[in-house]
Amino acid sequence: MNLERPYNIKELVTIINNPNAKVIGDKDIKATGINEIHRVVPGDITFVDNEKYFNRALTCAASIILINKEVEAPIGKTLIYTDDPFRDYIKLVKFFAPFQPQEMPIHPSAEIGEGTIIQPLVFIGPNVKIGKNCIIHPNVTIHANTIIGNNVIINSGTVIGGEAFYFKRRPDYLDKLEGCGRVIIEDDVEIGSCCTIDRGVSSDTIIGKGSKLDNLIQIGHDTIIGKNCLIAAQAGIAGVVNLEDNVILWGQVGVQKDLTIGKGAIVLGQSGVAKSLEGGKVYFGSPAREASDKMREIALLKKLPELFDAVNKLTKNHGIASDLEINNKDINNF
Repeated sequence: MNLERPYNIKELVTIINNPNAKVIGDKDIKATGINEIHRVVPGDITFVDNEKYFNRALTCAASIILINKEVEAPIGKTLIYTDDPFRDYIKLVKFFAPFQPQEMPIHPSAEIGEGTIIQPLVFIGPNVKIGKNCIIHPNVTIHANTIIGNNVIINSGTVIGGEAFYFKRRPDYLDKLEGCGRVIIEDDVEIGSCCTIDRGVSSDTIIGKGSKLDNLIQIGHDTIIGKNCLIAAQAGIAGVVNLEDNVILWGQVGVQKDLTIGKGAIVLGQSGVAKSLEGGKVYFGSPAREASDKMREIALLKKLPELFDAVNKLTKNHGIASDLEINNKDINNF
């Protein structure tokens, strides 16, 4: 999220309002944005509260880092030491992007392009921009700050820009990370019924030009879908995923967070993607692997009873102890 104006360190400490906060490093740096660590750029504020990720945070592009350990600040960065970076980061988010309650179905600040059709019972939040010649069907919800290009079709019951599923586990409860990101839907995208596309935690969730989404699809926060991708019904994509151009996900594919599926990859139905996949290949299974290898494995598994029978005959012919014998009954009871 970009800030309306640059904020100096003194202003940030005032907003945090933590008497124990301590500034380490360059006190003249100004903040121009706020971002969760996955999508930071120079000028951003971010946070880290787990020593496992300290090095990643200290070497990332962000200029201002909320941290719960007093360490030396890298050159060109400001550290704000605080006992609870997660809590104080949320204070900043709520200050820069407060929730705006709304009583009317279409907010007066929304911009709707020429030729766009808005069907009854559509909700459009503040600062939404919708391009030309779009069709927004009944019961669609478009939350604040969403940007939609030209010639986009969104079918009934879909929610664009809902809150991210992002929580920190506390001893007695789950603490929610407040979001301030957006959803950007580029030109010529079609989205089916009852889909949910979460806004970025602090950056953008992007659906690339020409991509087509079937019904009942979940897209997580800060995920970037490339151009001309095809995603079939009931696929679920976690946060901070990168789908490169021309990727196809068939029905009920599940994609783990923070990975990349390369250009032109095809993932067959009911597969589970647990790590990044190279482009230009077909994948199947859970965890997903190249479909040709997986199909060969399945074919070989079907031959196991024959293999066990052959082993049993061989062991009997050579007088090997009977406790090595395996029969089909054992396999069926396994």
